[in-house]
Amino acid sequence: MRRYALRDDQWKRIKDILPGREGTAGATAHDNRLFVEAVLYRYRAGIAWRDLPERFGDFRVIHTRHSRWSQKGVWQKVFKLLAEDADNEYAMIDSTIVRAHQHSAGAKKKTQTTTKP
Repeated sequence: MRRYALRDDQWKRIKDILPGREGTAGATAHDNRLFVEAVLYRYRAGIAWRDLPERFGDFRVIHTRHSRWSQKGVWQKVFKLLAEDADNEYAMIDSTIVRAHQHSAGAKKKTQTTTKP
């Protein structure tokens, strides 16, 4: 399995809710799985659309299709379906998510002890 690719069990769960499949209204997509994997590759690698490898096809077409799916709510359906049985494979917490207050570094607190006359 390639590093950024969908597993077969994940693909089987989402393939029937994606637009462009056989028997649905509109044009039939050339390869929905390749497109989904291109989008996953782009986000997981943190690259610009134009830096997608050529094996995925023209980045402009992929970007346009991604935008259309976003507007139609397709990605939200996909994420909801896959999140039902999440394995937390990519879950992690780092300092960009969990923020501590600047005064929580462990230094002793200064206390004022004043007595009233």
